[in-house]
Amino acid sequence: MSLKDYEHLKKGETFSLDTLFANLKTDKDGLVAAIAQQHDTGEVLMLAYMNEKSIRETLATGQVCYWSRSRQTYWRKGESSGHRQSLVSMSFDCDGDAILLQVDQTGPACHTNRRDCFFFKVDGNHVVVDSAPIDK
Repeated sequence: MSLKDYEHLKKGETFSLDTLFANLKTDKDGLVAAIAQQHDTGEVLMLAYMNEKSIRETLATGQVCYWSRSRQTYWRKGESSGHRQSLVSMSFDCDGDAILLQVDQTGPACHTNRRDCFFFKVDGNHVVVDSAPIDK
């Protein structure tokens, strides 16, 4: 079975979370891309990666947990900075290869101390930095 087998379901019908996990399309390291979006403004904050364990922890605690590819460990967003992401909702795309996290972001989402990670804006043949770090 695949998630394609569930596309016919009507709004409100359900299937198990374990079925979703069994059908996730992950990379060779068991990771799937996760987009964090501010729940009330729609602002796209960042892209990170999750695996089944970090997804389950996020659902259990309500605090977003990612897998850090650079540090090879779990990364609980805001654990050291205090700039936490509280989970509002979690959705998966139809192919099971991307996650959309609706979050309530406290402070900046980016390690550069900017509100979001998408501050390199293309303008013709140039790239413009379109936001400044938030003052501490």
